[in-house]
Amino acid sequence: MLNAMNINIFAFAVPLFLFFIALEYFIARKTGKKYFHFNETIANLNVGIAERLIDLFTAGGFYFVYDYLHQHFALLDIQPTLLHWILLLLFTDFLWYWYHRLGHEVNIFWAAHVVHHQSEDFNLTTGTRITIIQAVARTFFWTIIPIIGFPAEMITVVLIIHGIYPFFTHTQLIGKLGILEYILVTPSHHRVHHAANEQYLDKNYGDMFIIWDKLFGTFAKETEAPVYGLTKPLGSHSFLWQHFHFFVELGLAVSSQKGFWNKLKVVFGKPAEFDERMRSKAEILFLSHRKVQAPTHRFKGYVLGQMAFTLFLLFWFLLLEQYVPLPVQLAISLFILLTLVNSGAILEQRRWVFYLEYLRIGSLMSVVYYYYPSPTTFVLSAGLLVAALIYLRSIERQYLRLLYGNIYLPNS
Repeated sequence: MLNAMNINIFAFAVPLFLFFIALEYFIARKTGKKYFHFNETIANLNVGIAERLIDLFTAGGFYFVYDYLHQHFALLDIQPTLLHWILLLLFTDFLWYWYHRLGHEVNIFWAAHVVHHQSEDFNLTTGTRITIIQAVARTFFWTIIPIIGFPAEMITVVLIIHGIYPFFTHTQLIGKLGILEYILVTPSHHRVHHAANEQYLDKNYGDMFIIWDKLFGTFAKETEAPVYGLTKPLGSHSFLWQHFHFFVELGLAVSSQKGFWNKLKVVFGKPAEFDERMRSKAEILFLSHRKVQAPTHRFKGYVLGQMAFTLFLLFWFLLLEQYVPLPVQLAISLFILLTLVNSGAILEQRRWVFYLEYLRIGSLMSVVYYYYPSPTTFVLSAGLLVAALIYLRSIERQYLRLLYGNIYLPNS
């Protein structure tokens, strides 16, 4: 029997955020605003799902770091009074400002942060584009907080608040908010931050409070319509490429330099001065340009179905994590991650998505075998695998035609 004390209440963040995303979508559609595009929305949600999933395995580690540092290195013994809560929130946002600013001004940090800025849409789904790499990077900045003397419990609560607030600043539906524009980071301020317009670049780094930008000279008002995305658009919805393209570009740039110090200068150099030719080199080496030309958009229905099922699975997986054995957790996580890679590849109409289906089915079959480890289960699984390998080419042709339409598929 399920015990309410053992369920993960943070799982309800999934349907809650989806509710606000759906609300924004319907309001935008009703008012004739084209703020959502299918491929961008799916790519944004893919990144957010991965972060929520991996957070299941890493959140405890972050808490341990804060608690360990507080227990062994705290300079003060800070108690949870109202004043201390306010000071902690302000200090957390101050540290975020500098983490965020360095994330735009230093190549190695930009490699972790760039994923958040790739979308050419700006809506609530853009607010979900947070990666586990970013989470690790900013945790490094926040380690000073427990050393000062704030306990891990206080830090965790403030970080939750600090994580929820900026989600709602990723919208075009809300205009300027009067006097709040002088204190808080508003949607107007954050639209500027996400814009690729020349006058908006590297502005408005604050997460909750805009005061830091005004103090340190990085504030800009929204005076003209922002153009969203990177100054050089990525042009890909691949889940893996979105996460790692700048690490690849950075690696190529470093390897092209002679001498340790020159290499170090590239790693800690400015993204604004980064050699843009590295993008083309990286794409030639690692990004396949082999695509099918789908005459229909039927694959969008398949991607949408995968997204709905993945979100449903993620919610229940997070909610009941205490009841799911570790091997099953790993198998489900693998299935979800493969689905995210699969969805991004389908948006780009890749042929190799077919082989990912085998891996996804294999991960689900491992869950079945875990709960029903009988010879019958093994024989049936092995039989299905052999049949799938024997008829591999025929199944592949039928799968791709069902997915992409009546495309040309050679027999070889």
